Amino acid sequence: MKPTLGNRIRTGFYGGVFLALGFLVGLSGCNNSSTPPPDTIAPTAPSGLTVTAVSSSQVNLSWTASTDNVGVTGYKVERCQGANCSNFTQIATPTTTSYSDTGLTGSTSYSYRVRATDAAGNLSGYSSPGTATTAKAPIVVAITPVRGGMTQSQSANFMATLQNDIGSSGVTWTSSGGSFSSTAATTATFVAPSNATGNVTITATSVADNTKSASATMAVTDLTGVFTYHNDLSRDGANMHEFALTTSNVTTATFGKLFSCAVDGAIYAQPLWVANLTLGGAKHNVIFVATMHESLYAFDADASPCVTLWHVNLIDSAHSGTSGETSVPSGPAGNLVGSGYGDVTPEVGITGTPVIDPTTNILYVVSKSVIPSGPTFFQRLHGIDITTGLEKLNGNKPVTIAASVSGTGDGSSGGILAFDPQYEGQRPGLALVNGVVYVAWASHEDASPYHGWVMGFNKTSLAQTAVYNDSPNGRQGGIWMGGGAPAADSSNNLYVITGNGDYDGVTDFGDSILKLSSTLSLVDSFTPSVQATLDSSDLDLGSGGAAILVDMPGAPPGLQHLLIGGGKGPSFNGVLYVANRDSLGLYTANDAGMQEFAVGGGVFATPAFWQNNVYIAGTGTSLQVFNVNPSTGVFNATPTSQSTWSYGFPGATPSVSASGMTNGIVWAIDSSQYCTNQSPGCGPGVLHAYDATNLNTELWNSSGVAGDKAGNAVKFTVPTVANGKVYIGTRGNDCSTSCPGTTPSTLGELDVYGLKPN
Repeated sequence: MKPTLGNRIRTGFYGGVFLALGFLVGLSGCNNSSTPPPDTIAPTAPSGLTVTAVSSSQVNLSWTASTDNVGVTGYKVERCQGANCSNFTQIATPTTTSYSDTGLTGSTSYSYRVRATDAAGNLSGYSSPGTATTAKAPIVVAITPVRGGMTQSQSANFMATLQNDIGSSGVTWTSSGGSFSSTAATTATFVAPSNATGNVTITATSVADNTKSASATMAVTDLTGVFTYHNDLSRDGANMHEFALTTSNVTTATFGKLFSCAVDGAIYAQPLWVANLTLGGAKHNVIFVATMHESLYAFDADASPCVTLWHVNLIDSAHSGTSGETSVPSGPAGNLVGSGYGDVTPEVGITGTPVIDPTTNILYVVSKSVIPSGPTFFQRLHGIDITTGLEKLNGNKPVTIAASVSGTGDGSSGGILAFDPQYEGQRPGLALVNGVVYVAWASHEDASPYHGWVMGFNKTSLAQTAVYNDSPNGRQGGIWMGGGAPAADSSNNLYVITGNGDYDGVTDFGDSILKLSSTLSLVDSFTPSVQATLDSSDLDLGSGGAAILVDMPGAPPGLQHLLIGGGKGPSFNGVLYVANRDSLGLYTANDAGMQEFAVGGGVFATPAFWQNNVYIAGTGTSLQVFNVNPSTGVFNATPTSQSTWSYGFPGATPSVSASGMTNGIVWAIDSSQYCTNQSPGCGPGVLHAYDATNLNTELWNSSGVAGDKAGNAVKFTVPTVANGKVYIGTRGNDCSTSCPGTTPSTLGELDVYGLKPN
């Protein structure tokens, strides 16, 4: 419609008004710019998605960047698993155009899609999906245990674990020796060879991929047992049948404390070990422990945690104990013995190391006990069936020990000197020689009167066969030997060392090395020319260093059959004597024909001998090794090597393990913190291992790792090494209030060290 004049006038009027209002608003400074519209435009979808499997556990993704009117800020990656899958889940939000997906399963199909996003949260469409299949994951096989020792015919269980064994096919089992009594997909029971020694390899091989396997190395020994103190009648302390422990694997990484066995008292006696013993219808390697609380224990030598096979107390009614009978309390306060010094704490029960007859499975041991109300003291010789712990001889009961000899010595009456179970201390280990069990004594905590006694008992009947007293007309002459047992030669002669006491060369033999016949008649002797000084200054020859016997067939006559023994020595410098067993030398002004040399500290220990070397640690000295020339029978008086560790009182009786002539390891316990009134403190025994060819090389010790710490120390303890393990006796880890100066707990502990299974 064509506008009229009136319409034009109205339009012009209102338009002017609107222009005026706009001008006024502009002058006011308000709403002079426009708000940008919101971003509602999504990025373009990513393109060119490439999905590549690069391993059994990783897939790499890449794509062409998306575009956006404002800008792409990132991407969202989604994944689904399995062939033809459709259930996608977001797994990542990368800001670049690539992503690596890791931690995947082998031989598995994975599909991916990607979408872009911008700052406003707009999401693009999805890329075209991409799919890849990861590579097959390699099978990984592991085996446990990977190392250890086994006795001949011993069984051991093995387990294989596999990774990526998709079909659970398991393994096949093979070995380089021995056999399997059973095998399964991941387990096997291996039986060691019955007539071979050395390393055997057990291998588990994957059935699905026979290129993948794992192996264990087990060392098989033909050692049948450690039946007596310091391994044998020569008392050389050497186990030449140890194939598991080597100088290369006794390290912190592969060797340490395996387990402990709790017992009811301190362990002063050396633990004894027997291979392949049948108890209750099952075969075990067994470690036997005697305690000061009158107990014997049989433990499985290999089971961790500890397994007790049997435990008996030798003063209960089943072993001829009587009502109210106890172990003997330690002195001096309220000491039932008399003037004891409390140097054996807190009680005296079984002190001397037992001996085992492997032909009959009888263990011989001496107990000491008291009925305090009397007091009435007992010492008994027991014959224990090692398969049950029960008395087996003398009508299934022990023999109460009694004896007397003619003499006017200390404590005699009417020309008769009687054995006193109260004052005699049965410290030396027992010896079994040609069907006779020999037992020796010194004093109970240095309380007088006492003498050195040796008695023989028939091993079958326990009937007493012979008695010897080394000071019937004098005093003392105790046979201490630091707990060492009498040595014996091929003619069944015994060798003991006496400490302190009177000497007349006829009946009284204080501070002497004695050679006794099998009937305990005196055959020969050696007494140092300083005997009077030794006696008056308490520097007894027999403080330790029980005789060890060494044969040198290539040496000149007179030096072919040697005996090595020692004691405190003049001025407490510790002297080792090397004697001719065929002629000990009696008493001469200058010890003619006797080689002797100082070790730097009093000897309270039995040396060990291996490969023409004698090993000993005197009080306050290093562990030292002295070499003998087999062509001359003469020792080098200067140590060829020595440890950096110094052993406090009482030094150390070492043991040696070796594979014949190789892999010699010297084991020694620092027991200087032995927790009695005489000790400078109370703390763990420390087990040390050294390369036997060079004592400067310490392989390992139990103070290096907290978990390897032993129980609190007992003086004169001796390590027992067998079948890849080392056994030491302690008094446990409890000490009432503080130490030293207080009475430790009566509890004890056997600590077991060995190759770590993994």
